[in-house]
Amino acid sequence: MPPHEADEQTGHAKPVPSATGAQGGHMSHEHGRDAGHAAHGHAGHGHAGMVADFKRRFWISLAFTLPILTLSPMIQGLLGIGTSLRFRGDLYVLFALSSFVFFYGGYPFLRGLVRELAAKTPGMMTLISTAITTAYVYSSAVVFGLAGKVFFWELATLIVIMLLGHWIEMKSVMGASRALEELARLMPSQAHKIMPDGSLADVPLGDLRVGDRVVVRPGEKVPADGDVVEGDTSVNEAMLTGESVPVGKSAGSKVIGGSINGEGSITVAVTRTGRDSFLSQVIDLVRQAQESKSKTQDLANRAALWLTMIALAGGAVTFTAWFAFLGKDLAFALERTVTVMVITCPHALGLAVPLVVAVSTAISAREGLLIRDRAAFERARNIQAIVFDKTGTLTEGRFGVTDVHTLTDDVDATELLKYAAAVEAHSEHPIARAIAASNPVTLPVEGFRAIPGRGAEARVEGKSVKVVSPGYLREKGLTPDDERIEALAGQGKTVVFVMMEGEVKGAVALADIIRPESKSAVMQLKAMGIRCMMLTGDNARVARWVSEEIGLDEYFAEVLPEEKAARVKDVQERGLVVAMTGDGVNDAPALAQADVGIAIGAGTDVAVETADIVLVKSNPLDVVSIIGLARATYRKMIQNLAWATGYNALAIPLAAGVLYESGIILSPAMGAVLMSLSTVIVAVNARFLRIAKHAQA
Repeated sequence: MPPHEADEQTGHAKPVPSATGAQGGHMSHEHGRDAGHAAHGHAGHGHAGMVADFKRRFWISLAFTLPILTLSPMIQGLLGIGTSLRFRGDLYVLFALSSFVFFYGGYPFLRGLVRELAAKTPGMMTLISTAITTAYVYSSAVVFGLAGKVFFWELATLIVIMLLGHWIEMKSVMGASRALEELARLMPSQAHKIMPDGSLADVPLGDLRVGDRVVVRPGEKVPADGDVVEGDTSVNEAMLTGESVPVGKSAGSKVIGGSINGEGSITVAVTRTGRDSFLSQVIDLVRQAQESKSKTQDLANRAALWLTMIALAGGAVTFTAWFAFLGKDLAFALERTVTVMVITCPHALGLAVPLVVAVSTAISAREGLLIRDRAAFERARNIQAIVFDKTGTLTEGRFGVTDVHTLTDDVDATELLKYAAAVEAHSEHPIARAIAASNPVTLPVEGFRAIPGRGAEARVEGKSVKVVSPGYLREKGLTPDDERIEALAGQGKTVVFVMMEGEVKGAVALADIIRPESKSAVMQLKAMGIRCMMLTGDNARVARWVSEEIGLDEYFAEVLPEEKAARVKDVQERGLVVAMTGDGVNDAPALAQADVGIAIGAGTDVAVETADIVLVKSNPLDVVSIIGLARATYRKMIQNLAWATGYNALAIPLAAGVLYESGIILSPAMGAVLMSLSTVIVAVNARFLRIAKHAQA
């Protein structure tokens, strides 16, 4: 069935001007797909390799730590097994095992120490390295003659726990983005090129040149940007432009590479290829937005910086006080100093954040909220404005009947829709399919006939029934004067009329169906103090209607694909922390530009791969859940960090011997007990995140 006239009222986004294509740089005409693949491959393999390395070092170091604990005199005394496990040369065996753990298991942290100091940003790696190096050097000196106690057990357990913490943390952080690869996958691998002799040949996309003509069959993807030179069809551009309704195409119409052809076969003259194409320019926009995204500093690193300074200062003050001013011998001063340095070892601090991250990731996964970027998830607690894409996010992305109005008393709305659906059931046009789907009752139809460009007609139960566009009625001088119809048109809805026996009986309005959860989600977000906005490529009337129905604070209509990221940036320039929620390829640059990118899981793979968080259930209410979980997670991190650092604030002075004159001194063994208790408390507190999350909701 030819397009209804009403379709022409719905504007669709134009391709990106080719002038920006020159900025792409990395995308060649022939190797665009390879560029996307490579972009993912290197980053993805590097991330996976780092996770595997921490995992391997953890298990091997753990295997060596068990005999280290067994051979450590301090642990033997703590467990009350005395000297029963001692043997000649046992300390040398202990030294050898500990040396392996120090150099093999501690290598990532020692390497991190060098990098942090080179960058003049001491943090967690500096603190860990300082602690394990102090313990190793001092304990080695004791093995070879210095009076004192060995701390090899402390060194080994700290390395194992730190390796575990980093392994857990890295597994929860997203891998390299596969956005560029997913974008490239939108393009077909071959095109049906019309050769000079008129025959068709399947050629790779890289062989296409401007001016070539290609045939696009029903259901196939358009292989390149171009102009239709022959044929009539409707093309689904929703994943590229955000246009919710398939767009009618005929000779002279422009088509975009990657869009999906509908029911007709068309011949297209290629106008843009390679990096000049719409899709390649979207790839460039995604890359630029991703590269410009700022890095956020880890909370634990900031705490580690302070602990590093406290440990170094505390150790220096302790040694100087006991050896230089209080007259104690070198062995005593060294033991107090090392006890201070070792007790500052961040066992609890090292797990404070990773355990909370692991728990929150598990909770979110069970509820269909996939966290791909931890730093962005943490930023979600500060979201002040959220920008929704319309099609497929706030709406279902499908055309459906929204209103039925009768214009005479001899037919009701149900009967009117039943007759209209019977006629439209025989058409393949998107509007016809939407009307047919609204009424499952099938009535017998005879003599179906399409009215070119205006609608369709048939006999239903012996009655002449027509479903026609407003243009058809204008031509016949039958346009009804009804305020309800004018209101529907003012909302940007597509309106068709139903005629029975030559008389206009009523009107059926269609639009992109608003998700039932959207209004509730917006209401809850506004209650949380978050401004709710909408971006859409649809016209202003459609955008205003959706905005008023849902209760949005603001909307941006008729936004071209290349402008979406700029609109998000405009909102950010107001000083707001912005989240973007979308599902289409045209949303990918905006998702990358936003402080937090949230993808609807039912959308395209590229939107999912560009986003920081994925809503598997495609439910706008999950945006509320993710922000609530982010706020609860942050509170739990702060609690754990406060406990981990607070423990040190109490233990360090005791380890230094400030109450020595009162007969109170913290032995290394008691320090180990306090350290273990602190770690257990941090771990248990992290498990209570589920309770905190639901309390937040």
